[in-house]
Amino acid sequence: MSRNNNRHSGNRGRRRPQRHKDILHTQGGHRSNDFRCASCRLDVSLDAPGTAHRNHCPNCLASLHVDRKIPGDRDADCRGRMEALGMSVRTDGEWMIIHQCTTCGELSVNRIAGDDNPLALVRLALRPLTDPKAAGRALLTL
Repeated sequence: MSRNNNRHSGNRGRRRPQRHKDILHTQGGHRSNDFRCASCRLDVSLDAPGTAHRNHCPNCLASLHVDRKIPGDRDADCRGRMEALGMSVRTDGEWMIIHQCTTCGELSVNRIAGDDNPLALVRLALRPLTDPKAAGRALLTL
């Protein structure tokens, strides 16, 4: 069979122009205030109901190690992926997500946001009941 019988041989020299590619994370971009989740790849707005500093994905609850001591300071050098380990509840009833950095091991506690996935939050809260060793591992890292 000849190579000229290829179904694309008639299109040689006539290439379709490339589609416009939207640049999401540059200064001046129309969505420059968004970030892409390192875990589930969802585009996430920095606007978070119920908290001043969005620091985790509302879909999968994963985060990046960006803050050092003060929420929103974005001063951490690590930049590792933060995995949601479990939940904690403050005395006033506010739910908090406990994250651990997969790179350096540091723990942090973050407020939930009003648009966080309720199913993901309940699964995270129930994790110690489904995996009793998970709670022990979390306590050992403290």
